[in-house]
Amino acid sequence: MERTVLKYPFGEPHRMLLDPMYAHVQEHEPLARVQMPYGEPAWLVTRYADVRAVLGDARFSRAFGRDEPRTVPHANDGGLFSMDPPGHTRIRALVAKAFTVRRVEQLRERTERLADRLVDEMVASGPPLDLVEQFAVPFPVTVMCELLGVPVADRRRFGKWASVIVSTTLSPEKAAEYRARLGLYMRKLVDQRRREPTDADLLGALVQARDNDDRLSEPELMHLSTTLLSVGFETTSAEIPNFVYLLLTEPALRQRLVDEPALLPSAVEEMLRFSPIAAFAMFPRYATVDVELPSGPVRAGEAVLVHTAAANRDPRVFAEPDVIDPGRTPNPHLAFGHGVHHCLGGPLARMELRTMLATLLRHLPGLRLAVTEEEIPWKKRQLIRGPEALPVTW
Repeated sequence: MERTVLKYPFGEPHRMLLDPMYAHVQEHEPLARVQMPYGEPAWLVTRYADVRAVLGDARFSRAFGRDEPRTVPHANDGGLFSMDPPGHTRIRALVAKAFTVRRVEQLRERTERLADRLVDEMVASGPPLDLVEQFAVPFPVTVMCELLGVPVADRRRFGKWASVIVSTTLSPEKAAEYRARLGLYMRKLVDQRRREPTDADLLGALVQARDNDDRLSEPELMHLSTTLLSVGFETTSAEIPNFVYLLLTEPALRQRLVDEPALLPSAVEEMLRFSPIAAFAMFPRYATVDVELPSGPVRAGEAVLVHTAAANRDPRVFAEPDVIDPGRTPNPHLAFGHGVHHCLGGPLARMELRTMLATLLRHLPGLRLAVTEEEIPWKKRQLIRGPEALPVTW
């Protein structure tokens, strides 16, 4: 019997809801055959056990060199995301020291001061205002610029060019233009670090690794620096309004955090589990040999797409998965992935999100939406989901 091939993605993301098809295939077709608009067919896995198995199994490769499943006509060079060990291990090790828990803790005090300042500016300008523009974007951008060593004053320039990373609507010509402009911008900063060497920021350390230790090639240096600048703030700037949206539309959640502020760390983990920030599964893995997953076999050479957001709502692992429980424990979510491609920025994102929630709850206890839920504009045709704007008042 020939297996039905499903059109994927299933549909345009709607608020923070998962398309009902994910629950359907998770229950009835855990190895679902899907076809994206471009590239070859793939298996879609949505159960927690399958997703974790694929992400943690070295027999699945990201270094495809194939017509990978995708939503855009042009195939992107994923850089670090499309590498396997040992090359991936070498480059990741150069960046990892900037995102250790210890390094993030050293940034905490400055991050808290930044959050306080941004809220003070919000209060000074008065409500209503757009939380995305006034807080969700400048907060993680400033933190990442400081970590990387990029002038935050250039945010409006490089922010537009960095959008190529998450957009599915840019034409190949416009995408190439944005990449080129971002590349030229980073080239000037790299040249500056060469004239004035420093290891005080991550960009300076990467330049030294290229020039003195020969641990990076020049293309690797440029690709890595532009990727860090783009990805380093795009996801967090989307997740902040996602979290605030949940907070302002879930009165019981908000009240519990006001009453029990000690729950903030576990609440962040629970909101990370619940938030389906990826619009759809991407970054296919290719089986290098035949692999038997918990839900069935994958043959050598076949592509597999994993949907972590669906896995994070798997009732086999999470009781009442569609309920936000800030005290949920244990909470082995996969919001930051798993295995060798586990998100390097996880500790930083956690710290930023905890700081954001604590600051808003402390300074603006009366924060509320300035529009109805239906009037909130959401991002469309992008790789990550979240409100384009979040009008709030207090």
